[in-house]
Amino acid sequence: MKSYKVLCLIMLALVFVLSACTGNNGSSKAGSNNNTTAATNEAANKDANAGKTDEQSEQKKMKIGLTVPTLGNPFFVAMSKGAQEVAAKYNAEVIVVSADHDLAKQTQQFEDFITQKVDLILLSPFDSKGIAGAVQQAKAAGIPVVALDGSAEGGIDTVVMSDNVQAGRLAGQYLADRLEGKGNIVVIDGPPVSAVTDRIKGFEEVLAKYPDIKVVANQNGEGNREKALTLMEGILQANKQIDAVFCINDEEGVGVKIAQEQAGRSDEFFIVGVDGAPSAADALKEKKSYAATSAQFPNQMAIQGIELAIKVINGETVEPQVLIPTELITQDNVDSYKGW
Repeated sequence: MKSYKVLCLIMLALVFVLSACTGNNGSSKAGSNNNTTAATNEAANKDANAGKTDEQSEQKKMKIGLTVPTLGNPFFVAMSKGAQEVAAKYNAEVIVVSADHDLAKQTQQFEDFITQKVDLILLSPFDSKGIAGAVQQAKAAGIPVVALDGSAEGGIDTVVMSDNVQAGRLAGQYLADRLEGKGNIVVIDGPPVSAVTDRIKGFEEVLAKYPDIKVVANQNGEGNREKALTLMEGILQANKQIDAVFCINDEEGVGVKIAQEQAGRSDEFFIVGVDGAPSAADALKEKKSYAATSAQFPNQMAIQGIELAIKVINGETVEPQVLIPTELITQDNVDSYKGW
C-alpha cells in the first residue's frame, strides 16, 4: 500500500513536469512566431518603401524624340540645342536624330520613337506630305507630334515655324529694290516642305509686281551647299548675264557664292538667302556679293515646340500654328545681329 502511494506521487510529479515543459515550449514557439512575423513585416515595409523610392526616382524623366532633315546644316544643330536647353527645364531627355534628307529614314525614326515609348515627338519634316503615315502611327500610339520649321500632314498637334511667307517677301522686296525693278535672276529652290514653298510664295508675291525682273533659271538645290554649288556652275555656263540669285536657305547661298567666285563672276550679281546662318553672317561681313538674308530663330522654335507639346500632354488646347517673325539682315546691320 505504501509502495502504491509512492508510485502515485511519482506519477503526479511527472505530469506537472511534462505540463511545465509543454507550456514553455508553446510559449517559445509562439514567441518565435511573433518575432518571425514582426521581422517579416519589417522586411516587407522596407521593400515597400524601397519600391516607392525607386518609383519616385524614376518619376518621371520625360523622353522627347526630335528628328530633323539633316544635322549637316547649322540651322538644325541650333534647333537641337534649343530643344536640349528647354528639356533641362522639364527634367527631360532629348533623342536627336538626322533623316539625312531621306523620307524612308525619317519614317523609320518615327517607328523607333514609338518603340522607345517617347512622350512626345518633335518633327522637322523632310517631306511634309510623305511623312503623314508616320505621324498617324505616332498619334495612334498616343504620342503628341509637334512640327518645327514646316507643317506636316497626318494630324500633327501644332506647328511652330518662322513666318516663311514673310521671309520670302523680305528677301524679294530687298532684291527688287536693289535691282530697281529689272534684271535677270536665278532661284535656287529646295525640298518639298511647307517652309520652302511658303518662302517661294512670299518671294513670288513681290516679284509679281515687277514684270521686268526675269527668272532665267529655277532649280532645286535641296537645301544643300554642295548641290547648289554644282547647279550654279551649270547655270553660270548657260547664262551670260545674271543680276541676282535668291536661295531658299543660306547653305545654298554659300554654295552659289563659291561657284560664283570660282567662275570669276563675283562682281556680276548679288545673293539673297534665308536663315541668318553663321556662314551667311560671316559672308555679309565681307561686304562682297552676299547681300542679305531673312533670319530665322531655330532655337526658339524648339523651345516653343516643347512648351506647346507639354500643354497638349496636360490636356490643354493649343493654337494649330505658331509663327515666329523673321528679320532681314544685310551688310548694313549684320554687326548688331546676335545670330544663333
